Amino acid sequence: MFALETAVMWHSLTAAMIDGPALSADEANIVLACVVEALGEVLPLDGRAVADNPAADLPLYGESGRDIGAAMRDMKP
Repeated sequence: MFALETAVMWHSLTAAMIDGPALSADEANIVLACVVEALGEVLPLDGRAVADNPAADLPLYGESGRDIGAAMRDMKP
């Protein structure tokens, strides 16, 4: 339950930050690291909930996300 509460808190906080003044790169990196940590704790819970579903191929989604993230790091604004 704590992992879910933490993820909800970070979701609400980052949603509010999107509507506020721009963050510095350091601030954004800190927030992003916390969001990634919260998701890392919550996603295994969701994974267990759908583990018996043969249509759920979660590792492929994770791999795709990493590929997209790597591609975005190389993009210029």
